[in-house]
Amino acid sequence: MEETLNILVVDDDEVDRMAVRHALTKAGVQMELSEVVNGHDAISALANTNYDCVFLDYRLPDQDGLTLIHKLRSSEIKVPLVVLTGQGDEQIAVELMKAGATDYLSKSRVSSETLAQVLRHAVRVHRAEMQVVLADQQLRESHELLIRKNQELERQRQQIQLQNLKLLEASRLKSQFLATMSHELRTPMNAIIGFSQILLRPKFGQLSNQQTDMVERILNNGKHLLMLLNEVLDFSRLDAGRLELKPELFDLSKVINSTVAEMHSLFESKQLSLLVHTDLENPLVFNDSVRVRQILVNLLSNAIKFTEAGEVWVEITEIPGNRVAIAVRDTGIGIAPKDFKHIFEAFRQVDQSITRKYPGTGLGLAITDALVRMMGGKIILESQLGVGSMFRIELPRQITLPNTVGDTPSLYLDSDEIMCSTQNPHQFHTQSSKAAISYPHLKR
Repeated sequence: MEETLNILVVDDDEVDRMAVRHALTKAGVQMELSEVVNGHDAISALANTNYDCVFLDYRLPDQDGLTLIHKLRSSEIKVPLVVLTGQGDEQIAVELMKAGATDYLSKSRVSSETLAQVLRHAVRVHRAEMQVVLADQQLRESHELLIRKNQELERQRQQIQLQNLKLLEASRLKSQFLATMSHELRTPMNAIIGFSQILLRPKFGQLSNQQTDMVERILNNGKHLLMLLNEVLDFSRLDAGRLELKPELFDLSKVINSTVAEMHSLFESKQLSLLVHTDLENPLVFNDSVRVRQILVNLLSNAIKFTEAGEVWVEITEIPGNRVAIAVRDTGIGIAPKDFKHIFEAFRQVDQSITRKYPGTGLGLAITDALVRMMGGKIILESQLGVGSMFRIELPRQITLPNTVGDTPSLYLDSDEIMCSTQNPHQFHTQSSKAAISYPHLKR
């Protein structure tokens, strides 16, 4: 079904208006046609009604068509304008097109075919122009919106950057404060520990049983507090990137066994069984023995802390890729899978309440994780609630040294021997070392 068009004819000549009506009717145009005789009435009609097209006589009694077009355009009235001109007004028609007319047609050429063709063309061109105007307006609005959003994003970026700078400064001050306070507190704490040890020596006087018990409590609590201070100090150094490894060649099995031996009393106090199993063809490694010991102490301390009854195993094995593995297993309370991703976060403990059963700073595993990563290794965690946990540390047998100048030894380590070569080569040959050490007297 053809669209019905709302058409306005502006002409003071009744015959010309009838000719337009007759031609459009004959062409089969579905329309509602209105007629006015002057420019003033045309402006009033266009201000109150939406028309699909206007046929405008150039010569009106109150004004010419060019003046009327200028008035319509200045009033933001947008409608297709087809100007009907007399004979010889072609030059005027060009000016009308420049002013904003959509098309023009000589009255001598008005016919049903030409008038319908001009009408459809004018409507089609006008609607296309309106779509372009609408699209252009939407583009401008989108552009302005993007500009506002970009300005807002830039403002937010600057705020985030400022907040990051503040956070970095706060983190730096926090690390500096932790390092300073830990260092300052270590001095009097070492004095407390030292004087407690002196008081327990018989040559400085015999203490009563009650006095001995009190001094031993002071000593044990002092050592515990010193351990916490050392954890905070190490964390602050790691956080600031100021902790450096000091690698050396050492016997891993001896470090493991001596560390375990130093912690016997802790296992004994909780009546826990302890088994150390070493399966190394070559026990020599090139690493920081102090930090390896610290890693083991952290893992064993956790195993003791969270195991009320049962056993703790320490296993040292060789694994492919010229690496060694240290595993600490326990029969403790275990860790829920949802807590795995948080267990190595600094100051994070599964129970964060102030009434928690298991004390500590929450830094042990965070420090262990940082040290293992510094050594080029990795940590594997396996745990089940109510069954126990296993922390497995995998380390390269030889950690990578920073580039240095001089006669720094270059070590080639394998499962059979270690060769240390400098300008004066030396060779170290080791025999297979397999051992299992158990402590049955610690069993309940």
